[in-house]
Amino acid sequence: MRTYNIHEAKTHLSRLVERAANGEPFVIAKAGKPMVKVIPLEAGEPSRIKRFGFMAGQIRVPADFDRMGEAEILKMFEEGE
Repeated sequence: MRTYNIHEAKTHLSRLVERAANGEPFVIAKAGKPMVKVIPLEAGEPSRIKRFGFMAGQIRVPADFDRMGEAEILKMFEEGE
């Protein structure tokens, strides 16, 4: 993605807006620091990464999950007495 400084962006704003509208987003920087990203409106918001449930259907939790290792855990507590 191309970066333009503010002066260059002001000088060529019409051309840059046209390019962005045609699917070529760009960044405007001030003193070398990126300030804004220009994207076409119809592109919508960038999709956010959806992490919750990303492995749905790929992992199976056993029915006795909350009791797994129960005997070993109880044994450890009994040894500590």
